[in-house]
Amino acid sequence: MTPKCIFFDLDGTLTDSGPGIISCAKASLAHYGCPIPDDQTMRTMVGPPLRQSFVRFGIPAEQVNEAVVYYRELYEAGGKYENTPYPGIYELLEKLRCDGHRLFVATSKPEHMSIDILQHFHMDHYFEYICGALTDGKRDKKSAVIAHLMETVGSCKNIVMVGDTVFDVLGAAEHKIPTIAVSWGYGIKEDLQKAGAAAVVDTAEQLYALLSK
Repeated sequence: MTPKCIFFDLDGTLTDSGPGIISCAKASLAHYGCPIPDDQTMRTMVGPPLRQSFVRFGIPAEQVNEAVVYYRELYEAGGKYENTPYPGIYELLEKLRCDGHRLFVATSKPEHMSIDILQHFHMDHYFEYICGALTDGKRDKKSAVIAHLMETVGSCKNIVMVGDTVFDVLGAAEHKIPTIAVSWGYGIKEDLQKAGAAAVVDTAEQLYALLSK
């Protein structure tokens, strides 16, 4: 087995952050007088850059930055802890690290929030570097996050992305990095396959088996 550099997405991959994201997004849309989509549609808030989702759900472009600030105030106040690690994740990370793999986080969530959440769940120590978006709107896209992560750590070889949405698959593909997608998050299996995921797994055990090859 050749050691890998494994880039993990956060939301929908390591933790189920949907409840907090969706509740704060609903409150933000209501605050700006936008209709609240059904619960299934609201699930698509998890994964894409926040500004992109707010425009899609009706917030005028000139108010999007203000809406993002409003949302993040709600999220910082407690929404970020409406969140649960997925089954088997701690065991997966422990085994991968013991096997000699290098673990990193590449998320479109703001970096300081990501660090705070992973510290809260006692998960941060598994990762060499937790890389996320910037609150000024820069480095929002997954491809930009991955580019910054690669530039920062420098020596990564045999890289694999692990994520739950097409944004992970496509963002990694821009850097010629294969993605193993997980089905327990917020993406749709058929969409992940069409986007070019190398594989889609249903459990942490299946993920470990693929990463150990």
